[in-house]
Amino acid sequence: MSQETEKQILETLREIREGQREALEIMASHRALVEEQIQLSRKSVEESVSLQRVALHRQKAVTLIAVPGILACIAAIAYLVLRYF
Repeated sequence: MSQETEKQILETLREIREGQREALEIMASHRALVEEQIQLSRKSVEESVSLQRVALHRQKAVTLIAVPGILACIAAIAYLVLRYF
């Protein structure tokens, strides 16, 4: 191999190495972004689950109050229908 060819090969290898370094830096920044998005997603899911639990507790409370009231209204209507018809 001539010295000119060796210089070209070395220059090409340096360019490849520099390209790989840039690719690694880009990948590292992407990874950091993905990790941040995962953390935000987990936080969002936790908040959603918490809100769903609150909604279930409220639904139970409303059910405990509403069902007896509805049954009482149905019974009163049935009583009035049977008494006057």
